[in-house]
Amino acid sequence: MNSGPLSHTSVVGEGMVVKPMSFVALGRHGLLQPAVKRRGREYLRMIYGPEYTRPENLDRLRARGLNAKLTLALREFALGIEGLERFVRREPLRRVHECAFGVLALESEPVDPRL
Repeated sequence: MNSGPLSHTSVVGEGMVVKPMSFVALGRHGLLQPAVKRRGREYLRMIYGPEYTRPENLDRLRARGLNAKLTLALREFALGIEGLERFVRREPLRRVHECAFGVLALESEPVDPRL
């Protein structure tokens, strides 16, 4: 049996979170997404309905714009790192809290929670 992520999610059903080896990972275009959720078929059936694997449904799901969710995750992660760096540099707590409040503000952005 293959031990990769696909076989894991097909057996377990719920899914898994995949993260880069280093805490802050950089790619060709800058900061990489801090984690990616990998969901199994049975979990996706609960979210998108029993017929989500039909070709017309898969085409619709693949056509969704995921860039907003990715950008939001990267901005939240960058603010979190900035807050940690300010804390380690012993900056005033209000400067650390600025980053925390920034993350909270980003959490209020409207994004499809199923993504």
